[in-house]
Amino acid sequence: MKSIEEQLARYKSVHLNQKNINTHFVGVPLIVLAVTLMLSTIAFEITLDDVFSAQVTLHYTLAMAIFSVVAIYYIFLHRLLALGMLIYILINLFIAQLLSGTAGLIYIALGLFVVGWIIQFIGHYYEKAKPAFVDDLSQFLIGPLFLMAEVYFMLGLEPVLKARVTSLAVEKRKALEKRTGAI
Repeated sequence: MKSIEEQLARYKSVHLNQKNINTHFVGVPLIVLAVTLMLSTIAFEITLDDVFSAQVTLHYTLAMAIFSVVAIYYIFLHRLLALGMLIYILINLFIAQLLSGTAGLIYIALGLFVVGWIIQFIGHYYEKAKPAFVDDLSQFLIGPLFLMAEVYFMLGLEPVLKARVTSLAVEKRKALEKRTGAI
């Protein structure tokens, strides 16, 4: 598994333009919410017998199951960032729960998904670089984590991580531009 510095630097190497980063602060949350809403439409129950002399039924959604695994991945990468991501994930799951009975929810989710991606691609127009996921699909999971890291950095948290990620990202961007012949 790549380190947090490597993961964030890979992502940041194609997100150095502030306009691009700003579009991602809108686009990525829209996409994450859309995915959460879509995955929350698939629900299942687990019934446990004889738990404290009673039957207990737990209600889950596919969003809960997938985001639980993603949260564990984030914990392995960086505990403090994972804490912020856990709060963010729980907020998304809460919103999905609130909207669960909404008529046409899947269409709302699809609309948010499309708008989020349009905003993302506008950002990459400013960046003059393709999105990180094009070469590495794991970057889909790093996008939201990158934004959480940017929030931490804006708050003055994790200055050593910020310095390492930025330095490595600039190196990666120079290598990318040299390889592709970009200016």
